[in-house]
Amino acid sequence: MHPRRLRPRVPRPAILPAADPRAAPGSPVRRALREVPRTLRLAVPIVIGLSASTLIGVVDTIMIAPLGTAAMGAVSIALAVLVILYSALYGLASAIGVAMAGAVGAGRPRVVAAELRSGAVLALGAGAVSGAGMAAAFPLLAHLGQPDEVLAVLRPYWTIMAAMPVPFTVFYVVKGLYDAVGRPWTGAGFAFVGVAVNVPLNWVLIHGIGGWPGLGLAGAGVASVLSQCAALAAAWAHWRHAPSMAAWRRAAPPRLRIMRVQLRIGAPVALAYAGEGGSWSLAGLMMGWFGTAALAASQIVNAVATVVYMLPLGMAAAVGLRVGEEIGAGRARRVRAIGMGAIAAVTGWMLASTALIVVLRGPIARALSDDAQVVTLAGAIFLSVAAMQVADGVQSTAMGALRGMSDTAVPSAITLLAYWPIALPAAWAAGFALGLGPPGIWIGYGAGLALAAAALLARFLALSRAQ
Repeated sequence: MHPRRLRPRVPRPAILPAADPRAAPGSPVRRALREVPRTLRLAVPIVIGLSASTLIGVVDTIMIAPLGTAAMGAVSIALAVLVILYSALYGLASAIGVAMAGAVGAGRPRVVAAELRSGAVLALGAGAVSGAGMAAAFPLLAHLGQPDEVLAVLRPYWTIMAAMPVPFTVFYVVKGLYDAVGRPWTGAGFAFVGVAVNVPLNWVLIHGIGGWPGLGLAGAGVASVLSQCAALAAAWAHWRHAPSMAAWRRAAPPRLRIMRVQLRIGAPVALAYAGEGGSWSLAGLMMGWFGTAALAASQIVNAVATVVYMLPLGMAAAVGLRVGEEIGAGRARRVRAIGMGAIAAVTGWMLASTALIVVLRGPIARALSDDAQVVTLAGAIFLSVAAMQVADGVQSTAMGALRGMSDTAVPSAITLLAYWPIALPAAWAAGFALGLGPPGIWIGYGAGLALAAAALLARFLALSRAQ
C-alpha cells in the first residue's frame, strides 16, 4: 500500500481561510457584517445543541408542574444551584474547545487528540468534585430562608441531580471537538439524543406506568441524569468508531502537562461563569424570601430566559472557536471583525427576544401554572428580565471573543466585580429596601449586567485594536 494511504485524512478546518482584511474593500462595519454568516453557521448548531440540554430542564418544569407549587419551587432551588456548577463547568469545557480549535487552525491533529483526551479526564474530575460539593451542601439550604414545604420534598431530587455535573462536563468537552473540527451539527444531534430519552423517561419515572405510581419529583432527577449519560455515550461511541473522526483520535494519551495548561486557561473562565451563574442563582434564591409562589414564578421565567440566552451563549462559544482558530492559523487581523459582527447579531436577537417576552409573558405564565398568584408574579418578573436582555447578550459574546484570544484573567475579574459588589446589592436594594418586590430583584440585577457588558466590550475593542 502506498505510504500516503496510511495517513488519516485531516478534515477541513471549521473556518476557511480568507483574504487579509487590510486588502479587502469596505468599512470596519461592513467587514464585521461579512463575518456574521460564517459565525452564525457555527453558532446555530451550537445553540441548538445547548438548547437541547436546556430543554431537559424545561421538560422537567412542564412535567413536574402537575405535582404542585412546592415541587416547582424545589426544582427552582436545585436548578439555581446547578446553574452555578453548570456555568463553571461549561466555562472550563469551552476553554478546552478553544484550545482544540487553535490546534485545528495550526493543522496539528495529534495535538487536537491530546487536548481532547486530557480535557475529558480533567472534565471527569471537575464534574465529580462539583457534584460531591452539591450533595454535601444540602444542609445549608435550611439556613437560607427557603420555605419549609419546599425543602420537605427537595432532598431526593437534589441528591440525584448532584450526579449530573459529571456527564454534563465530559459531554461538552467531547461536543467541543465536533464544534472545533467543523461538525457542529453532529454535536447538536448528540445533545438531542438526551432530549429524546428524557421525555419518555420523565413520563414514566415521574407519573408511573401501569400499576406502578412512579417516583414523583425524584423520578425527574433520575430521568435527567440518565438522559445526559445517553447523550455522552452516543458522542463518545461516534468519536471512537466513526471513520470520519480517525484523524482526531490518534494515539495521544492524557497528559498532566496539557491538563495544567487547560486548567490555567480554563479556571478563570470557569470562575467568571461561576460568578455570573452564582450571582444569578443567589438573586433567584432571594425569591424564596418572598414565599413559595415567588419561587414558582421565578422558575417559569428562568425556564424561558434560559432558552433565550442560548443564542448569546452559543455565539460566545462560536466566536471563541473562530477567534482561536484564526489566531492559530496566523490570521489574527480578522479578530475584531469576527467579534464585532457577532456582537451585532446578538444585539439584534436580544432586541427581538425582548419584544416577544413582553408580548407573550401572560400566555406563557398561564400555560405553565394555574395558580393565579404565580401567574401574576411571573408576568411582572418577565418585564424585569426582558429589560436586561441586550446587556446580557453583549457581555456574553464579548467574553467569548476574549476567551478565543486567551484573555481570561482580566475578563473574569471584570465579571466578578460587576456581579457581586454591584448587581447583588442592587438587586436586594430594589427588591426589599425600595419595596419593588420580586420584579425589583431583576431590575437591580440588571445594573451589574450593564456594567459587565460595557467593560468587556471596551476590553475587546482595546485588545483587538492591537492585533
